[in-house]
Amino acid sequence: MILVDYPEKSRWTELLKRPVMNTEHLFDTVRDIIRTVRAEGDKAVLRYEEQFDKVQLETLEVTPQEFDEAETLVSQELKDAISLAARNIEAFHAAQRFEPIEVETQPGVTCWQKSVPIERVGLYVPGGTAPLFSTVLMLAVPARIAGCREIVLCTPPARSGKVHPAVLVAARVAGVRRVFKAGGVQAIAAMAYGTESVPKVYKIFGPGNQYVTAAKQLVSLRDVAIDMPAGPSEVEVLADAKANPVFVAADLLSQAEHGVDSQAILVTTSKELQLAVQKEVERQLELLPRKDIASRSLESSKLIVVRDMDEALDMTNDYAPEHLIIETEDYAALAGRVTHAGSVFLGSLTPESAGDYASGTNHTLPTNGYAKAYSGVCLDSFVRKMTFQEIRPEGLRRIGPAIELMAANESLDGHKNAVTVRLAELER
Repeated sequence: MILVDYPEKSRWTELLKRPVMNTEHLFDTVRDIIRTVRAEGDKAVLRYEEQFDKVQLETLEVTPQEFDEAETLVSQELKDAISLAARNIEAFHAAQRFEPIEVETQPGVTCWQKSVPIERVGLYVPGGTAPLFSTVLMLAVPARIAGCREIVLCTPPARSGKVHPAVLVAARVAGVRRVFKAGGVQAIAAMAYGTESVPKVYKIFGPGNQYVTAAKQLVSLRDVAIDMPAGPSEVEVLADAKANPVFVAADLLSQAEHGVDSQAILVTTSKELQLAVQKEVERQLELLPRKDIASRSLESSKLIVVRDMDEALDMTNDYAPEHLIIETEDYAALAGRVTHAGSVFLGSLTPESAGDYASGTNHTLPTNGYAKAYSGVCLDSFVRKMTFQEIRPEGLRRIGPAIELMAANESLDGHKNAVTVRLAELER
């Protein structure tokens, strides 16, 4: 990892730059795949599965028999762990249910708001170097709680033509009945436009590689909504001199093993901790099965020493990390000063892994600094808020003249007239 000591603020932007590839240069390739899937449907998806995922499929949808087979291939211990995580995710997200609001803004003028589920949602679960069955829970459980009528899940199959059994077990636990063997751009296009097999959805959720990210950006321009811009995963650990270097190193490595373009950052007020973490990272790295991936990720990761905790917090809020772990003695006080982060983990016994799997919070979070403007996935992500209003005679008499005046001053006489004719009728 790169060691940085007491950087001036003028260096922060360059110092905290993510190893993110610009997806715009992928747009031409991605656009061609999207157009082909839109025109040819299942035939194109099957062809791209053979080209990109190296698997020959006859059909895309996972059968009930494959769901049943998956149950026999997953250990009871893992099933129990998946069920525990699902219960915690459900408990946290169910508590987010919206309570309807009704307000009388003037006598005779009532406004209210209610929450309506998005009817059809598409969930993308990456395959790649690790089967992310936890992402199934993070997306499908809140979708079910929200009341989404149709939940479609796409995930790339293995070369055997099968979806990883833990993904199917998690899907069944979360209430997903329709799973399709499709990955990458072709999966996003299939959900955005529909094929003979894959239903068209109204909103697409889920992380993915740079091609998936580019595809989501393109289809969202006019045809379907997406959860958020998302890129490679990242973590920042904010630590003081009393932090445990073993814990800090483990947290950094847990993020680095996600992928070669992941980023892990330590911001600390202690030079001694910085050096201790550097040694501990090197020691623990040798023990990781995904050492090669983590090593490449660490090439763009940094251990930064700053002058004091005020500067550390300024840097943290400027970086706006996807995951922020605060391993300091006064973590509760510091947490209140964090304004930009996707999800925050407090204290030395709260690893980022907890949020990734089983604490109950969602692990689908804004990356690449988007935490300054975007929330992570939550129950609200799967619903729409609709407003209603009712105006009675007293109310129209009270606000009608103001509406007429404002409309006239915007030169929108049709708007003014819609009120004028009603006021005239009331006078008669």
